[in-house]
Amino acid sequence: MHVDLLTIYFLLIGTLLASSGITLWEHRTHPARSKELRILAAGYATLAAGCAAVIVRGNLPGVAGAALSNLVIMSGYLLVLHGVATLNGRRYRAGSIALLVVLALTWATWGARHPEPMWYYASAIPIALASGMTSRELLRGDGMKGVQSRHVAAIVTGIHAFFYASRAFVLPWLANRYGQGFVALASKITMYEGVLYSVVLPMALLRLIREETHGQLLRESQTDYLTRLGNRRWFFEEGERVIGNEAVRRPVALLAFDLDHFKTINDRYGHKTGDEVLKAFAEIVHSAMGPEAVLARIGGEEFAALLPGLDRPRARAVGEAIAKRFAQTVTHAIDGVGIRATVSIGLAQHGHEASTLSDLLAAADAALYSAKSLGGNRLESLQL
Repeated sequence: MHVDLLTIYFLLIGTLLASSGITLWEHRTHPARSKELRILAAGYATLAAGCAAVIVRGNLPGVAGAALSNLVIMSGYLLVLHGVATLNGRRYRAGSIALLVVLALTWATWGARHPEPMWYYASAIPIALASGMTSRELLRGDGMKGVQSRHVAAIVTGIHAFFYASRAFVLPWLANRYGQGFVALASKITMYEGVLYSVVLPMALLRLIREETHGQLLRESQTDYLTRLGNRRWFFEEGERVIGNEAVRRPVALLAFDLDHFKTINDRYGHKTGDEVLKAFAEIVHSAMGPEAVLARIGGEEFAALLPGLDRPRARAVGEAIAKRFAQTVTHAIDGVGIRATVSIGLAQHGHEASTLSDLLAAADAALYSAKSLGGNRLESLQL
């Protein structure tokens, strides 16, 4: 079926406006990325406006119509770049303005004398540049997760950059060899690719942001709100996985922590100060753990750490270092009163005291109870 170029332009305008509307609607659902989504929606709408300007460019005198439509389209690509860069916490505002100024001056000088080469070839260079930079931002992904959707978006923008770079540097040679009919064919192919770009890129970016939001919600459901450590549910889910993976190959130790006389601290200094003590302990214990440790707050003043790869002596050394450092830490209350807090620790070893995470935690709790009964501020382990 033959589809003329005008029909493709209308299809492209429609898909861009639909993508803009969907993206703008989504900004309400993702408040953390509202700014980025609004920038991207503006970018798609600007691209649609530029495509509409292309259709009527012949109604303006000289090269004004071509220059104006090209500048509007370029603004749309730069807004898309800006939106993606903002996802990573970066900006291209000054560079974008400079690029538009250079493009406008090029149209006013060289483009006025050579309108056809400017429209078909030279004007594609900044589009290729902006799309290539967008692809680079997506591949860097400093502030973005969603690996699969991010890579899809990077591929789409990379292909788009390739098409326009080819139009700028390869098409002139092909036009000289095969005639202007080849230029018309290349323009139609570029438009078909533009339709795919206008659909796939917005959908991939929306999926990326949805995956990011889902990941944040999942992390929040697994995180203790006060200490920002894992919570009890996460500890058991992750702990069972670690034990299942590590039990045969490496030793696994568990440290159970309980802050001494914590109720007295709350009663005497208030819950706000008690919260500061909990956060101070969380920072100390987190800094003492390796990257593989499964560390969580499992109760009010109770914490647990599963340590894959650590045998009893090394786990004991870690626990005793934490107890010593925490005992030396002073948390200042509102009135400047120094508060000393200590912690009791129970140690259990997988395979010796227990074979499951629940049994391992129970054995560490028994050792913890022994440490409490001996006055606290110490580490104990039960030899079974």
